[in-house]
Amino acid sequence: MKPMGTIPADFAGAPLVIAGRSAEQWVDVAGDTPLFVYDVAAVARRVARFRAAFAGVDLHYAIKANPFPPLLAAMAPLIDGFDVASAGELARVTGLKRGQAISFAGPGKRHDEITAAIQAGITINLESESEAARAIAIGDRLGIVPRLAVRVNPDIELRGSGMRMGGRASPFGIDADRAAAVAVEVIEEGAEWRGFHIFAGSQALDADAIIETQAETLALAARLSEQVGVVPPLVNLGGGFGIPYFPGETPLDIERIGAALAERCAALPAALGATRFAIELGRWLVGEAGVYLTRVVDRKHSRGETFIVTDGGMNHQLAATGNLGTVVRRNYPVAVATAGPDAPTEIVSVVGPLCTPLDRLADRVELPRAEPGDLVAVFMAGAYGLSASPAGFLGHPAPAEILAGAPDVTNVIFTSPQA
Repeated sequence: MKPMGTIPADFAGAPLVIAGRSAEQWVDVAGDTPLFVYDVAAVARRVARFRAAFAGVDLHYAIKANPFPPLLAAMAPLIDGFDVASAGELARVTGLKRGQAISFAGPGKRHDEITAAIQAGITINLESESEAARAIAIGDRLGIVPRLAVRVNPDIELRGSGMRMGGRASPFGIDADRAAAVAVEVIEEGAEWRGFHIFAGSQALDADAIIETQAETLALAARLSEQVGVVPPLVNLGGGFGIPYFPGETPLDIERIGAALAERCAALPAALGATRFAIELGRWLVGEAGVYLTRVVDRKHSRGETFIVTDGGMNHQLAATGNLGTVVRRNYPVAVATAGPDAPTEIVSVVGPLCTPLDRLADRVELPRAEPGDLVAVFMAGAYGLSASPAGFLGHPAPAEILAGAPDVTNVIFTSPQA
């Protein structure tokens, strides 16, 4: 038997209850399985917790974590800005926030994407010197002053992060020793300089490591600002806040991180005296708020092992199968959503319908006995789920997505099957 991660506290019950309804009721709403259910009240609670811990710090949502349009619309009034990484993502948030509250990061921005960003009045986080030159030239041709920030490839890294974004050669951002010169050029060319974006890593659960990285990020931002000679309007401190997917992991103590950041912000140097700060979060806001529901279609036994075969798998939940950057495969929290509290248990592997041995949602875990027709719930499904999975692989049907409950209204439901 192998252990699983812990089911998030927002979900409870046997049978499972999600946002006040049973899993079967959500399937009735969707019309079929598989489906994702996102509890927006859980997201709102996360936002409120952030606000309490980081007073005076702007909160940005990195929509790559989950770009489901109804979720974005519900989040828009709760947050200060969106961070996008393509023209497609930009189109999803256009109209939800004013232009200056949206930023566009990512290497390899095409000419049409830079053009669309300048026309929309959003902030472009520059990833290279040549991208800065292209953005300035496009702004000149359009007769629009572009809003430009410098994304910095820092000489620091976030210890213990799942994906390190600094301290090494990188396609992301301009190396720290060249960032100030690019900012000066942006200002001298007449663009509207929006400050710095400094992102050192993601999916960290070590509060001390994040506190240390934020301190080093503030020091780096101060040095760069002194070199530029102009106080930056905004410094995006990145994010890196992780969530506990796997056995033995514990939730991040953001209150301690917020207290440490507040202490440092109370004694900022003059170079950052009038600067606003933002933290950019994705999975921490939405990851634990989502549940993926899939129907059992078969049970089979092979050489002493039992397999529960479901109608959805890695085509919708690539990360849960361990195939989205995980070095050692570990089990997400999984449950038989339709099982009662006293159901007998067994050791099983939960596999999807795809013709590949990679399609394994749970590996030799203890679950209540499941029969064809029962529902399996995969938790931690609110971030990097459907949009980060090979949904077209082998031509299986697309799942539904449901937003359960708006922050101030009970049982407001949106559905949006994706092709």
